Amino acid sequence: MVFKYDFLIIGAGVAGMSYALKVARAHKGKVCMICKTSLDEANTSFAQGGVASVTNLAVDNFDKHIEDTMIAGDFISDHRAVEQVVRNAPEQIAELVKWGVNFDRKEDGEFDLHREGGHSEFRILHHADDTGAEIQRGLMAAVRACPDIDVKENHFAVEIITQHHLGARVTRRTPYINCYGAYVLNPETQKVDTYLSKVTLMCTGGCGAVYQTTTNPIIATGDGEAMVYRAKGTVKDMEFVQFHPTALYHPGETHPAFLITEAMRGYGGILRLPNGESFMEKYDERLSLAPRDIVARAIDKEMKIHGIDHVCLDVTHKDPAETKKHFPNIYMKCKSIGIDITTDYIPVRPAAHYMCGGIKVDLNGQSSIERLYAIGECSCTGLHGGNRLASNSLIEAVVYADAAAKHSLEHVDEYDFNEKVPEWNDEGTMTNEEKVLITQSVKEVGEIMSNYVGIVRSDLRLKRAWDRLDLLYEETEELFKRVKASRDICELRNMINVGYLITRQAIERKECRGLHYTTDYPLHAYDKK
Repeated sequence: MVFKYDFLIIGAGVAGMSYALKVARAHKGKVCMICKTSLDEANTSFAQGGVASVTNLAVDNFDKHIEDTMIAGDFISDHRAVEQVVRNAPEQIAELVKWGVNFDRKEDGEFDLHREGGHSEFRILHHADDTGAEIQRGLMAAVRACPDIDVKENHFAVEIITQHHLGARVTRRTPYINCYGAYVLNPETQKVDTYLSKVTLMCTGGCGAVYQTTTNPIIATGDGEAMVYRAKGTVKDMEFVQFHPTALYHPGETHPAFLITEAMRGYGGILRLPNGESFMEKYDERLSLAPRDIVARAIDKEMKIHGIDHVCLDVTHKDPAETKKHFPNIYMKCKSIGIDITTDYIPVRPAAHYMCGGIKVDLNGQSSIERLYAIGECSCTGLHGGNRLASNSLIEAVVYADAAAKHSLEHVDEYDFNEKVPEWNDEGTMTNEEKVLITQSVKEVGEIMSNYVGIVRSDLRLKRAWDRLDLLYEETEELFKRVKASRDICELRNMINVGYLITRQAIERKECRGLHYTTDYPLHAYDKK
């Protein structure tokens, strides 16, 4: 089957839905969203903390937010991207509210603002402790109510289409690579359909599932980054993987591991060893409110020193009623596994959480491939640099959705559908034996990445990861040529590609910088001078 859409959106989190709503209201063509599971299962809905935006001008201002972001990013953030996000944030918050998203307010009607690690002021808008789910709910209702947006749930994008599929030789040096749409697997027919588009948007979210333990849903397999990399697009800063220091330690729940929001440390939570001893004073004067990379490394070190599989977060000294009011979902979740957070310590450990790098884009969200935009976590706008400032990602997604929508609406009339694109060749068969191979390889990727390309790295570990991934890559590509395309094998290919990118770009960075910490180059970039 061949489908034609003016705007093809691959992904369905806050980034994709915001963009869809913005282009749909312009009435400049048909809009389609390809959603790999259901519309409500996106990384967005797992974001607990909130959205960072300057709203209280009595104490806060744009310059403070810009400075906090640059400091967190270890001064390798793109200042233009930081400025664009920070200055446009309030306007996009207003748009979210207009679409029906509810943020908590005080009795006087003003936003009830939280503060998180790395922020110099209270500027985090939130909805209890499930802000992402509330944003997802508000946007889903708006998308479903919009007759101009086709949503294809449980469809899987296999590859983006470029002139490579028309027989041209495309390399990373090809000056003008064009995107003509995507090949998409239909779950009902098990056939790969051709979706031709004038403009394509990649917003597939994160890639935490390449690690053994992650706060991301199991679907976060780095599909967008891998597809664009295979199409010879530019992918950057993949070595900067943010590990959330405090995922709930509950063996068996690893994809996703339940997130204990940073706001809980902002509220006064103290990190302790299981015996009650606090330890952050050994690592940073900001104690439990130090930036995530410092806290994650401190926990990792304490776990190794003491041979333990978790540490604890303590809020037992806080008012129980207040704790339940601020963190109702965390309270209920912990209660369900026999922990009362008002009287018991919460067992926590770091988990892969957020990818600061991704598909390199400009200020309009345009990738290095013509007619292809990328926004949200799969993109690298330059905002995060070496480390993401808490709660900057949701606002980045909506600001860049706005920029990409404006730019693509201005240019969509310049493009045509490419009618020469061939249909997908779906020869091949799949047997149960091959499914076992895929399952085993997925497990191996998780082990390789967690053991060798985790919070603390070394040249030896990275080289070992590279060699293991190379072997898996060869095996998987050989298998991919022999079997029909399925979601399982496509996700495995993507995970291997992403693991390789993280490893290769980590090897190339010969310094400790931001989230990239290596024992072979202990001197920070600034200390070398």
